Amino acid sequence: MNRRNFIQTTVAGSAIPFMGHAMQNDKPKTDRVRLGFIGVGLRGRNHLNVAAKSADVDVVAICDIDPDAIKRAQAVLTRAGKKEAVAYSKDPKDYLNLLKRDDIDGVVIATPWELHVPMSVDSMRAGKYTAVEVSATVTLQESWDLVNTFEETGSHCMILENVCYRRDVMAVLNMVRQGMFGDLQYGHCGYQHDLRNVKFNDGKQAYGGGVEFGEKGFSEAHWRTQHSVDRNGDLYPTHGLGPVAHWMDINRGNKFNYLTSMATSSKGLHKYIVDKGGPDHPNAKVKFKLGDIVTTMIQCENGQNIVVIHDTNLPRPYSLCFRAQGTEGIWMDDNKMIYLENKSPKPHQWEPFDKYQKEYDHPLWKKFESDAQNAGHGGIDFFVLRAFIESIKNKVTPPMDVYDAAAWSAISPLSELSIARGSTAVEIPDFTRGKWKTNKRIFGLNDQY
Repeated sequence: MNRRNFIQTTVAGSAIPFMGHAMQNDKPKTDRVRLGFIGVGLRGRNHLNVAAKSADVDVVAICDIDPDAIKRAQAVLTRAGKKEAVAYSKDPKDYLNLLKRDDIDGVVIATPWELHVPMSVDSMRAGKYTAVEVSATVTLQESWDLVNTFEETGSHCMILENVCYRRDVMAVLNMVRQGMFGDLQYGHCGYQHDLRNVKFNDGKQAYGGGVEFGEKGFSEAHWRTQHSVDRNGDLYPTHGLGPVAHWMDINRGNKFNYLTSMATSSKGLHKYIVDKGGPDHPNAKVKFKLGDIVTTMIQCENGQNIVVIHDTNLPRPYSLCFRAQGTEGIWMDDNKMIYLENKSPKPHQWEPFDKYQKEYDHPLWKKFESDAQNAGHGGIDFFVLRAFIESIKNKVTPPMDVYDAAAWSAISPLSELSIARGSTAVEIPDFTRGKWKTNKRIFGLNDQY
């Protein structure tokens, strides 16, 4: 994308007037929620598990072009004592028939990234509350498409960023809002996760070291790896960026201004193929654009800096590398350490975060810990889907709204643009069109989802 196209896209996105939330908020509150699921693969079934165990939820319909995924999803429902859902699996457009139903209040979308926005837009235009997996968008125009559709229809769209509900992250949010770190100056985060087994898989070695992707791949390897072939940027920014955005009140008194990104060379995925499949394997000839490590720096309106790391192609332990640092202290995710000036026992020395985790544990976790115990990803899958369900029941804006979905996800294409321009600074659009100045916090308020 050249500068002229970038500006034209941004200007075009600002032409739609704000229409408010009237469509959804005019409807009465409800005690039960009727859901449809588009995409019931591994990720979709994580959400389906939570819905199936919720007494106030009816799963009306499911959609997937994979018959095995449909079969497994129906088994999730029956094991939970729910009746099977109506299945839509005729062809890739059969989800449109699910959206025509008038007995569905909300739709959960857990499909490959490039399908998120087309399906979300169709769902919103059908008058459904819409929840979309991360990242919500792939291109800058798609971020505007989500925002424009919401403002035209009033149908809400929630990004299903589960890491925002991680227990330590929410405790830190509590501390930030109580001023424990003073004025927050810096956030560090990212997605540092060795995904080579996920990106290359043949099904026979499920998550165990295959080297196939595309048509021969298994699960995410069907589609995810192609992004590493075609794109060089932060492909998956929201797991880290979402929590930091909440700490810094992005879209609610603060905003992203601009970013600059850089990438290393690309060697990890090629080496993995050669090591596992041999130098003569056909995939050893594939040229990957994605740098092994992509580093993005964001400047915020209120003066803070955020560093976001994408690191999925090299051997390493998992870490989202969180760091919150202000004028009175610092917390770091790795090693779970904290230092607060004039509060920590010894000057300039770390102390364990454990006692602060207990003292500042977020009210949501205190209230719903037992309910979250058996949900995926350490319980955070429970909180994120319940937040969506409660938003529908109360006919309110979800706690991570369409503007969050647009802004957090846009870091991906904008990082590509910066790298392509030699790591020059790129402006981050204001998807709220100025409303960030007066918007109030909606995430993590007391014991509300």
